[in-house]
Parts: sequence; C-alpha cells; structure tokens
Amino acid sequence: MSTVITVENLGKKYTLHHQQREQYTALRDVISNGVRNLSKKFFSPFTPHSSPLSASEDFWALKDVSFEVKQGDRIGIIGRNGAGKSTLLKILSRITEPTTGSVRIKGRVASLLEVGTGFHPELTGRENIFLNGAILGMGRAEIKKKFDEIVDFAEIEKFLDTPVKRYSSGMYVRLAFAVAAHLEPEILIVDEVLAVGDAQFQKKCLGKMEEVGKEGRTVIFVSHNMAAISSLCERTIVLKSGKIAFDGDVEKGIDHYLDDIEHLKGFADLHDKKSSWWSQPKAFSSLLSIETLDQKDNRQSSFKMGSSLKIKVKLEVTDDSKELEVGVFILDNRQTLLGLISSAAEGFNDIQKGINYFQVDLPKISLMPGEYTLGVWIVHQREVDDACENAISIDLTSDNFTGNYVDYDRFKGYGSLIRSSWKLLSILLM
Repeated sequence: MSTVITVENLGKKYTLHHQQREQYTALRDVISNGVRNLSKKFFSPFTPHSSPLSASEDFWALKDVSFEVKQGDRIGIIGRNGAGKSTLLKILSRITEPTTGSVRIKGRVASLLEVGTGFHPELTGRENIFLNGAILGMGRAEIKKKFDEIVDFAEIEKFLDTPVKRYSSGMYVRLAFAVAAHLEPEILIVDEVLAVGDAQFQKKCLGKMEEVGKEGRTVIFVSHNMAAISSLCERTIVLKSGKIAFDGDVEKGIDHYLDDIEHLKGFADLHDKKSSWWSQPKAFSSLLSIETLDQKDNRQSSFKMGSSLKIKVKLEVTDDSKELEVGVFILDNRQTLLGLISSAAEGFNDIQKGINYFQVDLPKISLMPGEYTLGVWIVHQREVDDACENAISIDLTSDNFTGNYVDYDRFKGYGSLIRSSWKLLSILLM
C-alpha cells in the first residue's frame, strides 16, 4: 500500500492572552497613573508601553508529532480533551496551518469536523450537496450520479429544498456525513461530531466508514467511544498533551488510553450523591463509597465484554439488626434497568453494626459495548434506608467480539436478576 499522509515533526502553537484582575484603586491613584502614563508618552513617544493588566503565554497544542498513513488504513485517534486531536484534524484538513513541521497528503480529502462544516447556511440542502462536491473537485455529472444515494442516506428528502440554516443539528450532521462519505474522497476525516446524531444514525455511519475502508479508501476517526474505535479501526494513535503517546494495535492503544485516565475513575464518594427522596430521616445504615475493580483488584472503570467485574461498597450501619439487604442495579445510558444484583438473593447476611467493606464479584459481564451506570441501595426491614441511582459509571468494549449482539431494545424495561457472589472484606466495629 502506498503512503497517502506523511506527518513530520508537526507542531501548532497558539498565543494565549490573560487578562489580570485589576485591584481596587482610589481616585487619587487613577489621576496619578494617568499623569504618569501621559509623561511617558511625552518623553518617550516611540517606546511601546504594555498594559500591566494583560499577559500572554505560548501554548503548544501539538508538538513533534510524526506518523505515516497508508492507503486503506482505518485509524482511530483518541486522547483526553485538550490532547490535540481536533487541532491535528484541522491541519490535515488544511483548515489551519502548522507552526512547525510539514504534512504531505496524496489524494482528495473530505472532512467532517463540526456541525455544518463546508455548508453555506443560506443555500438549500440540494445546493450544498453540489457546493461540497465542487469543493472536493468533482464535476456536476459526477455529483448527480451520487445525488440520490446521498439524499437517501441522509434521510432529508422532505427538506432538500429548505435552506440548511433551518436544519436541526441532527439534520445538519446527517447531510454533511452523507456528502463527505458518498462523494468518493480518497481520505475521509471524521471528528466526534457524529455524537450529535441518534444511535441508529451513528450505527449507520460506522457501517459506511467500514465500507469506505474496505473499498481501499483511508478513514481517520476521532471519538471518545472506545467501542466504536474498537469495532471500526485497525490502528490507534493516542495523543497526550499534544504528543503521540502510543501508535499501534487498537486494543493496546485503548488500554494505554484507559490506563492513563483510570486514576480519575473507578471510585465514587457517595456522601454528596445520595437520593434525598429515598433516604430516611432515621436511617439505620448509610452508603459511604463505591469502587469498581478488575480481576487483579486494580481500580478500573473500563472493562471488556466477558471479563470479570468486582464492586466494592463501603457503608455504615448503626443498628444490630440482621434484616439488611444491599442491592446494586445496572442502567444503560437511557436509564433503562438492565439487571439487579442482590445480597438477599445470594443469602449474604454478614453485614454488622459499624463500618462495613464488602465486595460483589461478577465472574462475567454479559452486556453490549457502551457506557453503563451502577446504582446502589440499602433496605432495612423492607424500607429503603439509603440509595444512589447514579453512583458510578463503567465502560464496556467489544474485545474483538465476533458473535451476534443481543438486541436488548426489545426487552426495554425488563430487568433480570444477575448471579453474583458476595463476601465481607472487613468491618470496623462501633
């Protein structure tokens, strides 16, 4: 395969201006400062006088970035917010110039970086399709050949002759992606903008990008959705503070990225997250914290399908009663109940008066890739003592799963009891 993109020692510098806060000044200070400034201008008219209230510094959004892209590569670029992903794509799309280094691109580039990129708001959807095609260097006959396919993919036929300034953000994205993907660019660059679309359209877009890659065209994709990166891409570049931290295998790249952010996740203090409408004024127990761990007992917030998950809960009990039940429930990103994990169902009743640390082990996570929320509650004598609906979140990635996913939309609203094992880790008696 020939090289279509060569990036060498790329750097992009921005100058940040800071406005310092002015302290309180009396009237005499204002007058004296004015006289002083006037005298400086009179005696030194050609000397620049910078304002004491302003300051600036150089910020390198990208620095010493080098890599090559082969024809037909499907590359995922990931990293935390501010890592330089969007800046890199803007340079590759020739929207902004680099400060240092060089970029050599061979082939026609179509990019979708922001909602409405390349669209004229006063023109209709129909006119913008032809405008975008002309920008890509395509002739009118070539655009007309793809026109019906673009309109059908974007699902905007009813609004085709409406000015795009009246489109919703979702309609904007649907048409913009359809144009970028169907006008046969050699290189397709897509930023996180697809997150604006609904779930069905995102799935449709991912399928189209995979199809484009199989046709021998190049796809560069930026996303915070690790499941999408894992299923679509063949190579991952991880950016950190404007530099390349990893370049290689997709799963290893995702692990590298997640390892870097794990210290920010995997633990939640529940003191300020409790549900006041659940908690009882004279509760006998109280939730303190929750953690999610991997099979090696490392704090973790991202897991692969089929792997084990451990949930560690800390709570305080002020009553000697054994009639305590602790439960964990799993919700999807639409707050649909997917499953329940109950201490009572497993016959676990070792919770005692004092500070309790206990752990719930799930030997296998049988859920689709995506983001999920764990909630937790305590029941005392059939009354909810304390609860937190959105205690902590976890991400699941596919791990190259090749089987058929369960379409759980058909079972929306039906939770199931998830088998688990419970054990008391330690207790601080009161």
